[in-house]
Amino acid sequence: MHGYQLLSVTLLVVGLSSASTRTARQPTDAVNSVHIRRVPHGGIQPEVIVDWNGVLHMVYFAGPPMGGNLYYVRSANGGDTFSMPIRVNSQDNSAIATGTIRGAQLAIGREGRVHVGWNGSDAALPGGLPHPKTKRAGNPMLYARSTAAATSFDPQRNLMTRTVMLDGGGTIAADHDGRVYVAWHANAQDGSDSEESRRVWIARSQADGVSFDQERPVWAEPTGACACCGLRMIAAPHGSIHLLYRSATQVVNRDMYLLSSTDHGLTFAGEQLHKWRIATCPMSSMSFAAAGDRIVGAWETDGQVYFDNVTARGRGPRAPLAPASSESRRQHPRVAVNRDGALLLAWTEGAAWARGGSLAWQMFSASGKPIGEVERAPGVPAWSFAAVATAADGSFVVFH
Repeated sequence: MHGYQLLSVTLLVVGLSSASTRTARQPTDAVNSVHIRRVPHGGIQPEVIVDWNGVLHMVYFAGPPMGGNLYYVRSANGGDTFSMPIRVNSQDNSAIATGTIRGAQLAIGREGRVHVGWNGSDAALPGGLPHPKTKRAGNPMLYARSTAAATSFDPQRNLMTRTVMLDGGGTIAADHDGRVYVAWHANAQDGSDSEESRRVWIARSQADGVSFDQERPVWAEPTGACACCGLRMIAAPHGSIHLLYRSATQVVNRDMYLLSSTDHGLTFAGEQLHKWRIATCPMSSMSFAAAGDRIVGAWETDGQVYFDNVTARGRGPRAPLAPASSESRRQHPRVAVNRDGALLLAWTEGAAWARGGSLAWQMFSASGKPIGEVERAPGVPAWSFAAVATAADGSFVVFH
């Protein structure tokens, strides 16, 4: 992403019009108001980035979940209207939405160029490398960048050159100096195929995505990686990069980790954020939001969603913050911070495999205190999730 000038790596899911809009709160000050919108045209899993000029950039998925297409649109009026959609993937039906955590992610780089990374479908070309045992080609980690004017996208490319068994969703970030970072978790082609042997890998470009270095492991610690969980990355000024992922050791240790780099992704240091013992893959996702020097990360642990200031980590033990407890399982947290430091956390409840759920959200002050109660709205489609962005007046917009 374009550093702190962007609101978040995961300001997601914007509709193509202002249909189905309502205001959750009507305070005297618009800064703390929340507006709810649906995604029209059958689109799911869109991601939105608000750039330094206040323009919303969005990519969303449409079509059969096992093999559909990605579309890019932009909005100059906070999501009330959008440009005509442009297809991102050069091969028809080469994106996948099944599982919710395998959707596309996007970043805005130097001079406003749009970069998109996504898990390829079973039919995607170029295909992934063959599994060393089964000899079957795997799913590729695909990448495409827009033209300078963002009127079309270059042909998609597979960035996996030495890794196999892509599963959970990959992630992408970019900075204003022309660097693009794409990360995913997978197994080395010449190594073990166990979940404990999975690692987070990163491919870096220093040429606006024209070419990438061969992927390499991000961290040497043997934490494994939860195979069907996503991961999330954000690029900040001064060469800083932060990445969230879920580990997998001894079957049941599926803990949340933060990886941070201060040298443009050359080296990373890791920190365990939150433990979770569960003997199955929870298919969880994460998100980031940035505002000034503050970077907030959000994740799920044991049916609850949490957030914390990741730039304040490393200063001793601290407990992450969370909304009031609920009987429903909470998943797929999305977070945004407005100009006054207020934070809105949104998530889904009641969703399951191939089944949608409800949207829920709560606002927090800059110091992390809850503002008001948890609010809810029905209608999150299957394979989709909540999303949140800040408008020019400081209010929040939640899309589902």
